[in-house]
Amino acid sequence: MSKENFWDNHEKATKLLKERTRISETIETWNFIYKELKDADILFELALEESDKDAEKDVENQLNKLEKRIKNFSLDIMLDNEDDTKNAIISINAGAGGTDSQDWAEKLFRMYSRWIDKKDYKFRLIDYQQGDEAGIKSVTFSVSGINCYGFMKVESGVHRLVRISPFNASGKRHTSFTSVFVYPEVKDEITINIDEKDLRIDVYRASGAGGQHINKTSSAVRITHIPSGVVAQCQQESSQHRNKEIAMKVLCSRLYQIEKQKQNQKMQDLHDGKDDIAWGSQIRSYVLHPYRMVKDHRTDFEIGDVDKVLNGNLDDLIENVLLSGKIK
Repeated sequence: MSKENFWDNHEKATKLLKERTRISETIETWNFIYKELKDADILFELALEESDKDAEKDVENQLNKLEKRIKNFSLDIMLDNEDDTKNAIISINAGAGGTDSQDWAEKLFRMYSRWIDKKDYKFRLIDYQQGDEAGIKSVTFSVSGINCYGFMKVESGVHRLVRISPFNASGKRHTSFTSVFVYPEVKDEITINIDEKDLRIDVYRASGAGGQHINKTSSAVRITHIPSGVVAQCQQESSQHRNKEIAMKVLCSRLYQIEKQKQNQKMQDLHDGKDDIAWGSQIRSYVLHPYRMVKDHRTDFEIGDVDKVLNGNLDDLIENVLLSGKIK
């Protein structure tokens, strides 16, 4: 940074500044934790020598706070892949299970919306397709915040729900499946080469919640990348131009992720099974009957309070997968 020509390449300089800030914050956090642990050790020895129970209690409280700080620090260190700091684009698609599956997709959307709110992340709806009778067929939205993609990437996969179906008059137990795909948002400095002749662009009238323009003008846009078959669509804005711009952004992100997956076999397996949103491919099960439990099949981690999870308390599940090293 002290070199005279440091700012000649603004893009490179900005990247180095961000890297320097991250390294500095890591060192500062490490030094803080080390100092606090050292102080706690000294205080504990004094408390034992003087048989000071109040001081022992203070040390215990201090260590409990440090334990949480160390856990968060461990997660920050683990989220060091180049995409982890990026914003995320999430697509939820109903799978096997008919109306129940579409209802389950809506519940997952609500769960993630609440988690995003708890994390103080920013949410933006891109596309929303209502279900035939209830719930949603699919929804795509973007999320921005610190290490956003790093946390949300563990949610990619098939999510399974077991319950007594509210849409079945006989009251039988029903299993529903919904897929969640998480992509890192492509920034302007990343170039995705897309040939115009490889695109098919369709415009149509938007449907569902959205505003006065709904069903009146052909403002919704669907873009199909013919070579890959990847489709991106947006209908939330009143302007066709704006919808096209957002749809292209989503398309670029998905094509970028496909390229990344070619270098990462463990994520390639997920894409190869995109059409099989059904039994045997789930990463997590949410059971409401005959017992109540959420189980992540990658780590066998279980939580008994299903309602708490469905209300957006996902941190324990996400952190467990990240700390297990199952997801890179």
